[in-house]
Amino acid sequence: MATRTRAEPIADDGSPLALFCTTPGGATLDELSRERPLFLVLLRHAGCTFAREAVADLREAESPIEAAGARLVVVHMGEEGPAMAKASGRYDLGGVSQVADPHRRLYRWLGLPRGRLSQLFGWKELARGAKACLLEGHGVGRLQGDGFQLGGLALVSGGRVVWRRPLSSASERPDYAAEANRAISELPTEQPA
Repeated sequence: MATRTRAEPIADDGSPLALFCTTPGGATLDELSRERPLFLVLLRHAGCTFAREAVADLREAESPIEAAGARLVVVHMGEEGPAMAKASGRYDLGGVSQVADPHRRLYRWLGLPRGRLSQLFGWKELARGAKACLLEGHGVGRLQGDGFQLGGLALVSGGRVVWRRPLSSASERPDYAAEANRAISELPTEQPA
């Protein structure tokens, strides 16, 4: 199965950031990124036990990400609104900005690949999935989105993607605060005039 490795422009200017609002009637990702950097976490579908695990991890990582100077934004493939909270009240992210991307425009634009069977259902994924599902209590839910889509991370600043990292498998569990700190540390510093 072929995977996409290059970003595909969506809007005429090559960036779909102006197409996505963080809340109905709210500011766009482009506008928000001009105020301060946005740390985007693009999740797998809401029914995925690893996406549920990620949201639980993000609740803990929100404060350190904010303290590092970025605003946390969660992108999901559900319909408009907080898909994870609809899947289960347990996964409410409170004040964290959420973006619905059911057509995967941001995923494609950022070049996030669809997974191969080994990345989705390999031995490591099955073992980690059983632990997250059964032992940690994340369970599984209804498929909402593309079940083959892998997640990823990106830092957007000044209307541009300045850092991105696709996740290597469905079961990859990054340290979100550490990744945000690393991405922010790589931002170019502005030279005084």
